[in-house]
Amino acid sequence: MKIFVAKLAFRTTEEDLKSLFEKYGKVDLCRIIMDHETGRSKCYGFVEMPNDDEAYRAIVETDETVFMGNELQVKKSRPQNPPASKQDRMAAKQKRMHRQPVQKKEE
Repeated sequence: MKIFVAKLAFRTTEEDLKSLFEKYGKVDLCRIIMDHETGRSKCYGFVEMPNDDEAYRAIVETDETVFMGNELQVKKSRPQNPPASKQDRMAAKQKRMHRQPVQKKEE
């Protein structure tokens, strides 16, 4: 199960987050999302646990708890929308290109 963890402290590392969730079971993956321009944490991340029972327990036990000075928000991650196919993107682009320009009224 993929778990969403928000309100992380800027100084939280992936290793810190992994150790927190390993108390509840096996952790397959732990990732903190970083800002590409600044290189700083965006203060949220994802943890993947293979056992759903352990993952649910981890969510319940860690949600709204203080970790490294911040109160975490922890919940099951929602599935990401699949990216549009190249054909869909091209059709949308064609549609935008064929719009009629808006005529401004002269005063």
